[in-house]
This record gives sequence, C-alpha cells and structure tokens, in this order.
Amino acid sequence: MTATAPVLPADWPASLPAPADGAADLWILRVPEEASAALDLSVLDEHERRRASSFVKDRDRHRYTMAHLTLRRLLGAYLGVPAEAVRFHSEPCPCCGGPHGRPAVARAARTPLHFSLSHGGDLVLVGVASVPIGVDVEALPELEVVAELGAALHHAETREVEAASPEDSRSVFARLWVRKEAYLKGIGTGLGRDLDLDYLGEDPAAGDAPPGWRIVNLLDLPDHAAAAALHTRRTVPPSIRWLDPSSLGTAPEPRPGPTH
Repeated sequence: MTATAPVLPADWPASLPAPADGAADLWILRVPEEASAALDLSVLDEHERRRASSFVKDRDRHRYTMAHLTLRRLLGAYLGVPAEAVRFHSEPCPCCGGPHGRPAVARAARTPLHFSLSHGGDLVLVGVASVPIGVDVEALPELEVVAELGAALHHAETREVEAASPEDSRSVFARLWVRKEAYLKGIGTGLGRDLDLDYLGEDPAAGDAPPGWRIVNLLDLPDHAAAAALHTRRTVPPSIRWLDPSSLGTAPEPRPGPTH
C-alpha cells in the first residue's frame, strides 16, 4: 500500500471532507527526536494537559502531546471548528456498559464521523472514517515481549509466531498485534476483551476477519507495524498520508519515502 507525500502544510486547511462510505483517511506523523517548546498546549483540554504532565520521561510527554494536537487539528478540520473546540466523550463499553468504551466526538451534522488514535515508537497514526474504525501502530518489540505476549494471542496466531525464525518473529508478532488491537479498538472493548478470542492472522489476503469487519495492513517499514480495522465489507482502499511535523510548530525532519 502506498503512502502519498505530506499534503498538509503549516497552514492546515480549514475543512476536510468526510470520508466516503466504507473508506478511511489515515494520517501518519513521525515525531521529531527533539521536543519543541513551540507546541501550543492551550489547544488541549484540561484532561489532556493533566495526562501530558503525568509522564515522567520528556520523550513520552512530547509524543503524547504531538499525538493529541494532531488529532485535534485533524478533527477540527473535518468538523469545521477550531481544534480547541473539539469535544470528546466515550461510548458505552461493550463489555460492561460503563462509560469508557470507544472514544467519540460530539457532532451535530448528519454524516457520522468516527476516529481512532494510536502512537507507538516514534509514529502517530490517526484514522478517520464514516464507519467505526480502530487503528494501531507499534514499534517492533523485543524478543522478551514477543515470548510473553505471543502466548496470550489466539492459539493459531501463537503458532504463527512460534513458526517464524528468531529474526522474523518480532515483525510477525507486531503485525499480528496491531491487527488485533486495531480490531479491539474498533469494536470499543480495547484490551478489555481477551486476546485469544478472535483469530485475525497476519495476512489480510487470507480473509481472516470477524464478520462485517475489514482489517488492513498499512505500512511496510523496518521498525514499525500498523493496521486499521473498519466496520465494513467494502474494499475501498484507505487514503494514507504523511503529515509534516512542522505543522505543529516543530522543526521538520526527513520523511520516509512511499511504502508498499
């Protein structure tokens, strides 16, 4: 799958059209190594600012802040409101009915707008769609993590990890994991649902997806894996675009070329 060049310059557009039925807009940003003092934290709400300040490591705080600024800027463009005016709430949890399910945005227009946010390694991934969506991006884990969490997956997925060579097991596990977590975020349970209940596999060509869902592998990078889950059976290719980090007040850094 191919990612186009960055399309949002420093002056982000005031509006973006909602994705067509069954399609998804996927936005990727690589967080620069150096934190920038130019980030405007006033755009974030009180909960986000409190969460950002809770991180012990500067790198984690910087990544969280950039992820949520990116999310707000994008959703504001889709909704036609300032980034700081975007309001969030949580849908009911499918597991227990509590108010901590899939995050959603208040919207008065007729067209539904769903979103999902993930940040892993030095990448931020935002998915926006007209149907429920979940996205996940992760840096390749260490072998100790593969051994520990690989055993918690569906038994068929565990066999896929175990069948891989030691040098390939990290990437195999990462692809399995992001497909799993994207789906669980899409249905609103997150990791509250047992990892061994659903078989998703790592190969989208095998058609291993729960009824009504489509799971898409997104990136072909040596150090990260990413996937999106869409509540649709339509096969509209998602739009994948890289964002320029200078749009958030940080210095630009070299960007990866197109991926397939």
